[in-house]
Amino acid sequence: MHETYSVEMRQIVKHFGSVIANDHVDFHAKRGQIHALLGENGAGKSTMMCMLSGVYRPTSGDILLHGELAKIKSPKDAMRHGIGMVFQNFRLVQTLTAAENIILGEKSSFWRGSKWLNNKQQEIEALAQQFGLTFPVNRKVWQLSVGEQQRVEIVKTLYRGANIIILDEPTSVLTPGEAEQLFETLRHMKSEGKTVILTTHKLKEVMAVSDHISVMRKGKLIHSIESTATDERELAKLMVGKVISESHPHLPREKGERLLDVREVDVFAEQGRKSLDRISLHVNEGEIVGVAGVAGNGQKELAEMLTGSKVWKRGSITFNGNPLRNGSVRAAIEAGIAHVPENRMRSGLAGSLGIVDNLLFKSYRLPARSRLGILRISKNRAWSEDLVKQFDVRTSSLDTPVQQLSGGNQQKLLFAREINQQPLLMIAVHPTQGLDVGATQGVHRLLGDLRDNGKSVLLISEDLDEVIQLSDRILVIFNGQIVAELSREQADSEKIGMYMAGLRAAEEVAG
Repeated sequence: MHETYSVEMRQIVKHFGSVIANDHVDFHAKRGQIHALLGENGAGKSTMMCMLSGVYRPTSGDILLHGELAKIKSPKDAMRHGIGMVFQNFRLVQTLTAAENIILGEKSSFWRGSKWLNNKQQEIEALAQQFGLTFPVNRKVWQLSVGEQQRVEIVKTLYRGANIIILDEPTSVLTPGEAEQLFETLRHMKSEGKTVILTTHKLKEVMAVSDHISVMRKGKLIHSIESTATDERELAKLMVGKVISESHPHLPREKGERLLDVREVDVFAEQGRKSLDRISLHVNEGEIVGVAGVAGNGQKELAEMLTGSKVWKRGSITFNGNPLRNGSVRAAIEAGIAHVPENRMRSGLAGSLGIVDNLLFKSYRLPARSRLGILRISKNRAWSEDLVKQFDVRTSSLDTPVQQLSGGNQQKLLFAREINQQPLLMIAVHPTQGLDVGATQGVHRLLGDLRDNGKSVLLISEDLDEVIQLSDRILVIFNGQIVAELSREQADSEKIGMYMAGLRAAEEVAG
């Protein structure tokens, strides 16, 4: 007897112009199951989920829900069919409360008076409590932590009746404790008979929480298997089509001279609150210093301060033996500080421009790139071609807008530009966030090569495995302060996770 799936996508094809994003894909998921969808950036998995959630429409193929053909033309259609998607970049109105975001869109939702709103808030609190997703419903979204904002997004889908829930890279900004709480929530959803579809690049998490795994490569679904019948190594091989080599070996190095010295510095955020509070740290030549912390504890301001886009108050910053000019991006670049920002498309690359223009952003003044203010077009294209080959940026043309590249290729392009400047210090903020296993290994090799060549790296990441794997020393930031410094030998995820959560007794717990 043919099994009826809660979700069945048959022979799905999706074209974007001449590009085939999905090539006759068959995908299905069962009720009461956590189904992981894996694949490299550009493999087509996000496009599949965007069609299921109504963001895109298939070029051809059928979508069946509970055995019935469904026409999904918009996200509203998807929600009417009980499908909700929680995107990696949250879609919340920062100035509204959590409860207001959840009821936003209900007919006359803000015109029914305080009694009606209070009832709705109680209803939302009860639903959040049911699934272990509590948060302050009356607090403005901008006042919530990233983990709390994610809970708001999940409760919003549940409140609107979703029984098929898609989560896109849901743990990318969570502490280990928050991630485990999320897994408990997903297991609860599963026990309630809901279908959970999870897209992630973290293979440990896939093995820990999923029941079934589907793997996509180059627009096709190439394998589908029960989680108990596979392992991380096999999944990585399926994703990239070959065995993934071991990550860059971390060889011991002699301690170099002090390159960066930050002493007693304050930085204030837009709302007037202090985002960095008398922060002090240093980075030596030829070492990777990891900064671990939950989003919103000052990491963003730390990177912006060191790269010149944020002004600091009091204290001092010395770089390569000289005072660092306060609030000057150009001075930071000329001093030898490179920057891979947290959001590559918002503050790292210009999505509508091609590869050559993006590579020129920091070097167009150099004599090799321009003469008397006029760009050397042919030389710049040849130079760009060399960088694209050197960093294995996969693109059909140098003129392709970078917004059309996969996330991994965007990140490789960004590293190509920054490393080409021969920096003394690379500030890398969440450098592998949203990247697949192959692209992640490539970024790790780039950072390791910088260290091995005597350069320095300040690695700001919420991925503890990444921080522990790459760093010579680890700093933990909480509430704008460095609350712990650990050597590579002292580091373990439980100890660091407790510091990240603001529990100062971590050293006692670790024994």
